[in-house]
Amino acid sequence: MIVHNFDPVFIDFGIIEIRWYSLAYIFGILFGWWYGKRLIKKQLEKKLIDLYTHKYDDLVTYIIIGVIVGGRLGYVFFYNFNFYLENLFEIFKIWKGGMSFHGGFIGVALSIFIFSKKNDLNHHVYFDNISAVAPIGLFLGRISNFINGELYGTETQKPWGVVFPKIDGLIRHPSQIYEALLEGVLLFIILNLIILFRKNIPGLISGIFLISYGFFRIICENFREPDSHIGYIFQNYSVGTLLSFVMILFGILYSLRIINAEKH
Repeated sequence: MIVHNFDPVFIDFGIIEIRWYSLAYIFGILFGWWYGKRLIKKQLEKKLIDLYTHKYDDLVTYIIIGVIVGGRLGYVFFYNFNFYLENLFEIFKIWKGGMSFHGGFIGVALSIFIFSKKNDLNHHVYFDNISAVAPIGLFLGRISNFINGELYGTETQKPWGVVFPKIDGLIRHPSQIYEALLEGVLLFIILNLIILFRKNIPGLISGIFLISYGFFRIICENFREPDSHIGYIFQNYSVGTLLSFVMILFGILYSLRIINAEKH
């Protein structure tokens, strides 16, 4: 058994705090930016590398906006719509927390699509690239969730269980760590091995990301305490589980479309 005693604040300057969660976003974006540009060289023919790499810096700006806007609106609509409907100005108070991965995913997908169309580029290339890079941010984000003592797991008697004193005295699954390992480390390995060592079909990596993330997320949701103001839907399913089912279904249909298009 482990007792959680991590401080969510990295440095406190009195008038301003630097939190681990903020650092996760910053380092996730910076490292993802660097790695994503290197990955472009593995995806494309030599004559296209410079074009897509040159535009990458501008793309990152779109992605940051997509993550923030999509993640916030996703939380508003998927997880706490009634509250924000009655407290509209609370939507803008992002520093209080409340971001949805599924909403952020939609925001990023739309931002990449808009950027690619605007610059007359193949959006599938950037879809695949960001899909292969995204697990870096997911890993850092889930580790930050653990440090913050949020999104904690259900009760357990396993020896690796964690007590979150600020929540209660129960021994709980460290579901944040499960997600960091599956959605972060394992998903990164799977996607990057494919993109580095297999023939690249533009768009297929994105489909595999959708299916794999959804599958891993559903596994982790079984060990994660549902949001107290929502609980389970249909008695056994969390909102995250249902959204991940939709994600898997969309990923399968998307992948089949990519494969059929390649055959023709």
